[in-house]
Amino acid sequence: MARPRRAREPLLLALLAGLAQAALARAAGSVRLAGGLTLGGLFPVHARGAAGRACGPLKKEQGVHRLEAMLYALDRVNADPELLPGVRLGARLLDTCSRDTYALEQALSFVQALISGRGDGDEVGVRCPGDVPPLRAAPPERVVAVVGASASSVSIMVANVLRLFAIPQISYASTAPELSDSTRYDFFSRVVPPDSYQAQAMVDIVRALGWNYVSTLASEGNYGESGVEAFVQISREAGGVCIAQSIKIPREPRPGEFNKVIRRLMETPNARGIIIFANEDDIRRVLEAARQANLTGHFLWVGSDSWGAKTSPILSLEDVAVGAITILPKRASIDGFDQYFMTRSLENNRRNIWFAEFWEENFNCKLTSSGTQSDDSTRKCTGEERIGRDSTYEQEGKVQFVIDAVYAIAHALHSMHQALCPGLTGLCPAMEPTNGRTLLQYIRAVRFNGSAGTPVMFNENGDAPGRYDIFQYQATNGSASSGGYQAVGQWAEALRLDVEALQWSGDSHEVPSSQCSLPCGPGERKKMVKGVPCCWHCEACDGYRFQVDQFTCEACPGDMRPTPNHTSCRPTPVVRLTWSSPWAAPPLLLAVLGIMATMTVVATFMRHNNTPIVRASGRELSYVLLTGIFLIYAITFLMVAEPGDAVCAARRLFLGLGTTLSYSALLTKTNRIYRIFEQGKRSVTPPPFISPTSQLVITFSLTSLQVVGVIAWLGAQPPHSVIDYEEQRTVDPEQARGVLKCDMSDMSLIGCLGYSLLLMVTCTVYAIKARGVPETFNEAKPIGFTMYTTCIVWLAFVPIFFGTAQSAEKIYIQTTTLTVSLSLSASVSLGMLYVPKTYVILFHPEQNVQKRKRSLKTTSMVAAPAKGEGAEDPK
Repeated sequence: MARPRRAREPLLLALLAGLAQAALARAAGSVRLAGGLTLGGLFPVHARGAAGRACGPLKKEQGVHRLEAMLYALDRVNADPELLPGVRLGARLLDTCSRDTYALEQALSFVQALISGRGDGDEVGVRCPGDVPPLRAAPPERVVAVVGASASSVSIMVANVLRLFAIPQISYASTAPELSDSTRYDFFSRVVPPDSYQAQAMVDIVRALGWNYVSTLASEGNYGESGVEAFVQISREAGGVCIAQSIKIPREPRPGEFNKVIRRLMETPNARGIIIFANEDDIRRVLEAARQANLTGHFLWVGSDSWGAKTSPILSLEDVAVGAITILPKRASIDGFDQYFMTRSLENNRRNIWFAEFWEENFNCKLTSSGTQSDDSTRKCTGEERIGRDSTYEQEGKVQFVIDAVYAIAHALHSMHQALCPGLTGLCPAMEPTNGRTLLQYIRAVRFNGSAGTPVMFNENGDAPGRYDIFQYQATNGSASSGGYQAVGQWAEALRLDVEALQWSGDSHEVPSSQCSLPCGPGERKKMVKGVPCCWHCEACDGYRFQVDQFTCEACPGDMRPTPNHTSCRPTPVVRLTWSSPWAAPPLLLAVLGIMATMTVVATFMRHNNTPIVRASGRELSYVLLTGIFLIYAITFLMVAEPGDAVCAARRLFLGLGTTLSYSALLTKTNRIYRIFEQGKRSVTPPPFISPTSQLVITFSLTSLQVVGVIAWLGAQPPHSVIDYEEQRTVDPEQARGVLKCDMSDMSLIGCLGYSLLLMVTCTVYAIKARGVPETFNEAKPIGFTMYTTCIVWLAFVPIFFGTAQSAEKIYIQTTTLTVSLSLSASVSLGMLYVPKTYVILFHPEQNVQKRKRSLKTTSMVAAPAKGEGAEDPK
């Protein structure tokens, strides 16, 4: 069972006391300023050590500049009579050596006074061997608040300890979103915005550039990993940006690790945009690996504030960095600090114990210490060197925020002093000791204009508002090495990016793409790749489909076809067989010639109506047959005419009427001949119904069936014209046409002619049966040859008509085939039955005389009913 909290507290205090004693011993190297209220400070004066060493090389800018910025701010606060009158702020400034565990040991010295104040040495377990009383050192100063740390991982480690002792902490550089969790880091505040704001700004930049497919690159640790996590989360919530790969750089990278990183990035070459949350050293080594892989200009870097506008990560790698867009909390160079720092010397800055080391590093010289001569290879420092004159100097980017952090604590202490010690100068008992929780409330309530003139304030989580400057590294006159960072925008809750000011590799001003898939063209839809919302395949809206939106294709309505680019629909053109069509020329020519020939025969027969040839042909049936032939030719004009209700009704009626009338007359003639000669074989009595009147009655009776059927059809389904969009709905929509036609299907049309074809077949059968009649009888054999030829014509018609049912030219081919077949069948009848007779009548009238009557009974049976009409051709 867990011990009660009160039972565990002495044990925890004893542990911390032991650690604090060790920290005091190690923190002997620190900057101390005496004052009534002491502020702690944590700065990365040295880099991380290697080979088991805690600290490495001196960090001139990030370490010394920032530490001096705090000293400068304290000097200004203490010199301001309106701020904390009668109270002097002191300081205890420590080196974190850029390592979280080392920084934790150092920070324990801040809580030593609090631990000592909670009990005597016996209670906290501080004893010496043999019960010898421990030596009493000067009591440690009580730290009321801490400025720092720099790295997020260090701030997290330190914040976990400071919160136990209610010591407020204000960071000038830690931006990890994790530190915004007020339940875990309730005493932590910062004057820089968290990476969640920075990540939002970077998402806005990516979207403004039209990129939707990027990779992320992070240094292992709180800063890199939490920054990328925030970017991924915000991009997912905002939509429109997909992450191709998220790569983490190990804290201790192995040889070849960065070449492996570049190879992994190239697994998704379309994701050219690289979002990078990494430390300076990792950034530099990534750029080196990109150059070694000959990928200069391929990657489009978007760097966080750890890159900012620094030259150190890209030194000698400018060509790889051209076009890189970086982000940096909005800042300004503090002129007062420049004047202060450039006047620092070994004589007037003895309070900074690391300044002598900075002096040697900055001026590349060596100081003689303890009588030891400097190395012969290194110049000896004279002490007369001046910063900015004998060395390059550029104010470090976080100087402004260090100053603002100090002033935030000072303003909070000032407000607290006015509330707890009204009208008093100096500290009052109410502020001795200073209550950390009360001070935190005043810190969160401060609002003042900082060193750069911008407001300094905190939200409920202790975060500063997000304000960023956006830079791009651009080449100058085509030279990357002589280029520099150019301001191209700002972000303060909303992005303002000057896209026209952007310059990319090759001095191009056109924004390069970083997209998984290129935009689909007109008439193409996006077919999304499962699980990757920014990747798709472009699928053409082919056939009769058109693009409704970027994801959908739909078929055009039946009476429409897509536009050439398949982005919308348009009406399908309507066509019909016109008088001027090449397809109409042959049928019309045949019809005109046939009608002229028919009229010639009719006129000849009427003029020579009482001559033997006309009388022998059976005048009544001949005129009926010629009328049918005329109607067959005439139907061609109805088939070519523009479809309408009247035309469609006439087509139904006359399409089968002409053929029915013709074949009914031929069938009656053939049947009469067959019956006469069959009867003659058995008896001299003539068969019934062979008179002209009977023949006409039979013919019209057979024809009436066709007429009655058509009239019934017209009543049941009134005729009208339709536009058939399926008939010429070709594979290529550009060739599609709507066909204006009568509402007659192919089968209806054949059905209309079916009765005629039945009569034709029956007539052919009788013609075959009557093929043995005497040669002197002039009608039988021509009728037989007529029917044989007609059958051949219609047998050829059927495969042509139905074989073109799927053709794009169906309306033309079928109409032409039908009309030509009809005209040919009429021409066969006209040519074989009447042209020879007309020829004799017109050109050989001497043959148009009656021969002597023969005594054949069969002949008298044929001729007798005709009341003197000759049954034989005149010879």
